[in-house]
Amino acid sequence: MRTDDFDYDLPDELIAQAPAEPRDMCRMLVLHREDGSVEHKVFRDIIDYLEPGDVLVANQTRVMPARLIGRKPTGGVAETLLLRRREDVDPMGHVWECLVNPGKRLKPGAVVEYRAGGAHAPQNSPVVLRATVEDFVDDSRGGRLVRFEPCGENAAGVPRTLDEAIHAAGHVPLPPYITQYEGDPEKYQTVYAMKEEHSAAAPTAGLHFTPELIERIEEKGVKFVTVELEVGIDTFRLVEEDDPTKHVMHTERYHVPAEAVDAVRAAKAAGHRVIAVGTTAVRSLESAWEADAPAANPAVVARRFEDAPDSAAVSGRGDIVARENATTNLYLMPGSTFHVVDAMITNFHVPRSTLMMLVSAFATRDQIMAAYQAAVEERYRFFSFGDAMFIE
Repeated sequence: MRTDDFDYDLPDELIAQAPAEPRDMCRMLVLHREDGSVEHKVFRDIIDYLEPGDVLVANQTRVMPARLIGRKPTGGVAETLLLRRREDVDPMGHVWECLVNPGKRLKPGAVVEYRAGGAHAPQNSPVVLRATVEDFVDDSRGGRLVRFEPCGENAAGVPRTLDEAIHAAGHVPLPPYITQYEGDPEKYQTVYAMKEEHSAAAPTAGLHFTPELIERIEEKGVKFVTVELEVGIDTFRLVEEDDPTKHVMHTERYHVPAEAVDAVRAAKAAGHRVIAVGTTAVRSLESAWEADAPAANPAVVARRFEDAPDSAAVSGRGDIVARENATTNLYLMPGSTFHVVDAMITNFHVPRSTLMMLVSAFATRDQIMAAYQAAVEERYRFFSFGDAMFIE
């Protein structure tokens, strides 16, 4: 297995620069793993592929205004992307792990100031946030530990909190391949996102849902539950090693509540499916698998992985368990066993990415590459604002 095995040719004009309107009218390619056949639908047709008793599991994380553009004392522009708070370094939450640009010039000791209004702020706008680079982050090109301090007062005349300062200066970060979008940043949030903001990027498979579609799905007897995975640094990193097994996944924080675990077990026991909305929901559910736990009765097993040597049906061990404030660096690639997820809603992913490997592990590499070729030929829209794929 080589990283090149997960590469494909994509014309630039197929990279979506704006979301579909309405959200659920994007196109949807349906891949049937049983025989590799595909169908071409629109996303609201997903309801026709769901059965009463199935469970949809979605990642409810919300994207924070994590893109900060400021200036150094010399006048040079500097960009900072917030990834995660490092309470292990500063329990007060003022130190963040970040990606910075230009990396060569932002060494420990460098100071950057950010003005109200962010990237387009006039020079007379007040400085609301000041950052000091404290250290490098190991194994991360452009990664830094940065200490942030709020500046000035808010509209009520009291000193700004750090979160207020970040909101005054920051923007929701769009992926670098989206270069032309100037619309509502809320379109880069799912309609079911939680209020708290924790992620550096959106769980984009969920962008296709509308409140009305969710209501229709629930009326059909399908249960809709949520988990949370804080999307982090690996969203911005491609696999550069020729051997994909040498790629290092960074950790991300995730939560799988007891409600989701109970819904999964009940669906499995009744012979229904667990359908993950997006690869982050997949990674949350599969990270919550406890291999040494006694198997449930009946065993929790993913469809098409029943005969895997480490499945609960074969080994007699393993079950999904609730996770609170846990971390994962789970890396799923061909040869990995899925224990929980029976079907998956996803988008079309960047070539040579860990996400291409994940979907190739869930189906087969040949099925995925053939489906992607069909999507290119049919002029589907790719990546975060693009069309959907349902793998059943």
